[in-house]
Amino acid sequence: EHDADRLKAALMESPDVAVGAALDEITEQVDADIALLCTPPADRHDQIAAACRAGLAILAEKPLADTLAGAEAHVAAAAAAGVPIAVGLNFRYLAVTQELKKLFAPSRLGRPEFGRFTYERWRDGHQPHLNKYPLTMRQPMLWEQSIHHFDLMRFVYDAEPVSISARTFNPSWSMYEGDANVAALISFEGGIEVTYQGTWAGNWKQMGFEWRTECRHGIALQSEMFGDLAFAMREDVELSPVDLRDEEPWFDDVWGFLEDFVGHFRYGTALPCTGADHLKSLRMVEACIQASARGATVSLHEL
Repeated sequence: EHDADRLKAALMESPDVAVGAALDEITEQVDADIALLCTPPADRHDQIAAACRAGLAILAEKPLADTLAGAEAHVAAAAAAGVPIAVGLNFRYLAVTQELKKLFAPSRLGRPEFGRFTYERWRDGHQPHLNKYPLTMRQPMLWEQSIHHFDLMRFVYDAEPVSISARTFNPSWSMYEGDANVAALISFEGGIEVTYQGTWAGNWKQMGFEWRTECRHGIALQSEMFGDLAFAMREDVELSPVDLRDEEPWFDDVWGFLEDFVGHFRYGTALPCTGADHLKSLRMVEACIQASARGATVSLHEL
């Protein structure tokens, strides 16, 4: 927190919380197992280094860094120090995400072959509850939002990207210094092709979201970011809705992720959303940036 008044108010609400100007100061005051980094991605080098020195496992808000090279360095530092590092990609734990993935079983819709993902949002970056750094960062849509979408594609399709063609740009009314629009054609292994359009500068306050996937036996259609999932077989006249468990977005999905994260330390289960896995999604971001700059298709094997 850089606002002195807000920081003072927060400290008054929690007088027993250890505070310091750097993570090293905190680790000297408390007995901890994990460093939770809810800090801007551009300023984490010293925090990662301090956590590694203290032997703390690291859980970071996405993206891990605002450059691919920076994220790779963080993952390498954690590996060298022998500390686990994970990234909070909680959208994997949404009920709609879990059920969408199940639809692609051979006994249901079968293997995905192509899809269309659209995310059209007017994101007012000046709202008091939002972080302000995206207003001035390079490629804010890609680093802050598309990273979620790319991670979800990899997760539900259970496939890795092979190549990307992309164009990023900014409409005249955008409040962001960096490009708020992304259009991409993403080729995944196994021949899956996805057309992607994402924007933070959609010029209507009503959110537009649709993710349609064409499979061997029919289609899956997610029409809302946190729900409204349906499917249809080729000859069906109407869509069939998928029942989803009741949940509160941003809370139940985060809780599910944290249960898995803590379970790694308590029960030895697999660490969810590892830093190494996160790099695969960040390479998709980097591929979009390079493809737009070069006007060419970028192979993920180049990165």
